[in-house]
Amino acid sequence: MSFKHKLISAFTLTLAIVSFSTFAAAQDTNVKPEDSMQKQERRERRGFGKRGGGFGKRDGMAGEKRGGDKAMMRGLRGLNLTDAQKEQTRGIYEKHKTSTQTQREEMRGLAMKKRDGIITTEEKARMKDLKAQMRISSEQVNKEVLAVLTSEQRVQLDQMKDEMRKKREKRRQNRQAPTAPVTDN
Repeated sequence: MSFKHKLISAFTLTLAIVSFSTFAAAQDTNVKPEDSMQKQERRERRGFGKRGGGFGKRDGMAGEKRGGDKAMMRGLRGLNLTDAQKEQTRGIYEKHKTSTQTQREEMRGLAMKKRDGIITTEEKARMKDLKAQMRISSEQVNKEVLAVLTSEQRVQLDQMKDEMRKKREKRRQNRQAPTAPVTDN
């Protein structure tokens, strides 16, 4: 073997060792605590939860990031509210929003702790109490809004609720129904 071939072989071997060690170092799977803290901070900035929303979506409280009052009024769409009725309902929703602000923030913090698995039994009990308070408050808002509506609008709202309930039930049944395997005939 000539000197030239030995030199090329040595150079190739050195290059292979360096590149493999570089790739091996890039495969380091150790997670630094700073990384997880940064991810947690990003999650908090975006809003908690995988879908960017909070507990309020189930309680009829639309997220502030998604339209606020407009989203709360969406349930009344199709009732042909007068301008006065719209203003009254906006006032009711705004009053409710400001009166429950601290409860919603506390609930959001507790929900984050629950998601992270660091919630205590006292905090679980507090979360249950907050949910009950929010439910009562939401029922009160519904009563106030119903008082603003005319009897025809209330009937129409009940019909809309029944239709939505039927659609929800149908979707639920479709999700739970086993799908038949596709066969080629």
